[in-house]
Amino acid sequence: MIKIAITGPESTGKSFLAEALAKHYDTVWVKEFARDFLNQIQRPYSFDDIIYIAQQQAYQEMEKAREANKFLFCDTDMLVCKIWQEFVFQKVSNQVDELFQNNPYQFTLLCDIDLPWETDPLREHPDNRKELLKMYINNLNRFHRPYAIIKGLGEERVRNAVEVLEKEFGKIRS
Repeated sequence: MIKIAITGPESTGKSFLAEALAKHYDTVWVKEFARDFLNQIQRPYSFDDIIYIAQQQAYQEMEKAREANKFLFCDTDMLVCKIWQEFVFQKVSNQVDELFQNNPYQFTLLCDIDLPWETDPLREHPDNRKELLKMYINNLNRFHRPYAIIKGLGEERVRNAVEVLEKEFGKIRS
């Protein structure tokens, strides 16, 4: 099984891409745990909440891996939690850093900020997407994680991601 992280700043189409790629490759995808959790807590999130989110995201990835067919597409990854803590709280917990270091993905699809911003009650940083994208690129490079930046609107974005995956892993079908 090939585990693919789909990551990037807010409002870059991660969920859309994860679901579309899972459908294309007839496999499963791991939904973003943070969205449901943040909708339920009915209070501002804390530094420790991000640790919990990272732990639950990793657990869901492990569970969904049992159902995966060739690929497992992960809507967000530990890098999201690492950057989230760093950007909002100016520090990263040992737990999130450890999950980032020890939860490798074979490849990362980094969603570009070429999509228009979509307002959502859980999204916080519409004016910081360039800065955040640089943080993703810097981390992926620093930790020598293989990745490609995915651009395009709608189905074009999906085709671009499929093209990258086929270049990296060959033509894989269910």
